[in-house]
Amino acid sequence: MKKLLAIAVPSMLLIALFMSFMSTKQSKLPEQAQAVLLPEPLHEETRMSDSFKRRLVDSIQAYFNDALDKKQIVGAAVSIVKCDSIIYTGGFGNKNVSLIDQVDSETIFRIGSVSKGFAGILAGIHVQEGLVNWEDKVIDHIPNFRLASMAVAKKVTLSHVLSHTSGLPYHSYTNLVEAGVPLETIAGRFNEVLPLQEPGSVYNYQNAIFALSGEIIERVTGKPLKEVIQNKIFDPLQMTTASASYEALQEATNVALPHQRIRRGWRSMKLNKKYYSAVAAGGINASVTDMGKWMKFLLGNNPDVLMPKVMDEVFSPIVQVGGRRNYYQKWPGYSSSHYGLGWRVHSFMNTETQTLQKVIHHGGSVNNFRSEIAIYPNDDLGICVLFNSPTKMAKDCVPKIREIIQEIINSPEEEDVFLKEALVML
Repeated sequence: MKKLLAIAVPSMLLIALFMSFMSTKQSKLPEQAQAVLLPEPLHEETRMSDSFKRRLVDSIQAYFNDALDKKQIVGAAVSIVKCDSIIYTGGFGNKNVSLIDQVDSETIFRIGSVSKGFAGILAGIHVQEGLVNWEDKVIDHIPNFRLASMAVAKKVTLSHVLSHTSGLPYHSYTNLVEAGVPLETIAGRFNEVLPLQEPGSVYNYQNAIFALSGEIIERVTGKPLKEVIQNKIFDPLQMTTASASYEALQEATNVALPHQRIRRGWRSMKLNKKYYSAVAAGGINASVTDMGKWMKFLLGNNPDVLMPKVMDEVFSPIVQVGGRRNYYQKWPGYSSSHYGLGWRVHSFMNTETQTLQKVIHHGGSVNNFRSEIAIYPNDDLGICVLFNSPTKMAKDCVPKIREIIQEIINSPEEEDVFLKEALVML
């Protein structure tokens, strides 16, 4: 029998499984009796063993302390969600390398392109409300939108924008976004770029045209995007440190500064305004505590914010991402990648079950901050890591942390805890 952690299965079901191993001659219960043995799940934290909590804390601390000792990072913050609960949040290192100001679970970081996942969900909320449709033409919302061919420009949809399938070359006009040029101005200049393919036919990662999704939301609501995100996502999910503006970041007191490497150490940098004119592409700020609340939502715990049907549309693969050079394509068990609506959708081989499992993921980098988020629907697990410096550690921190969790779950000590708790319940 595959080893089980108490946090993942209702207690009474565990007892039933345990007793089935105690006597191979025991007859099966009638279907109705079996149903009685499956009560509503207990709150997750009440099901987590003390040994699991202790070992998780110790293992995560050891992992990040080792990186600090080797000067691979300046500061980092981590959030882990299981089912309906945040089971771990913590901070490591410093907000500013020059000061003794430790990162904690409320420290705010810039999350870069992890913001794109918020844009996809926000668009889904407005699809649900009937204000937009995935197949709405961009030019119908932004009349001055231009491509080299007007016939092609009239084909580009909201779905194309959110899935990086507009047909434009890789990173078209990202330089203009980083320079703070207004999105409306950029929208009228795409006619200077020669499209590579028909819309919907090929994946080429974008920032400028992706950010037009936010421009569309602003126009259908008549409100600034930062206000819409606050009203539709941050407030309902009680994400109290999250924001979508440079001004909000400056006003906050518990903020990590970005850093750049100098010889054998690090030097702090100033916070800049890049991407705050293109919030949908990379302009959100948040702590890992709030990212934990975000992951709880992404695991389906707040259907009042977005119905599961529409969330499934956001997470559905639209276009395949080729190659084998991307860092996530080197994760253990990697099979293939697609892009959905603001999210990467990967397939990985589960070595225990020999089945493919979906992973919803995105990484981000802006102003020398680095971020990673991944949702494992099959495991009911979410992992988010935020850094205030560029670091190679970001490339595999998600699978490393998941491996830590799995090793604890599958350890003999946790199996003993499971058996002892089952016996006590008898």
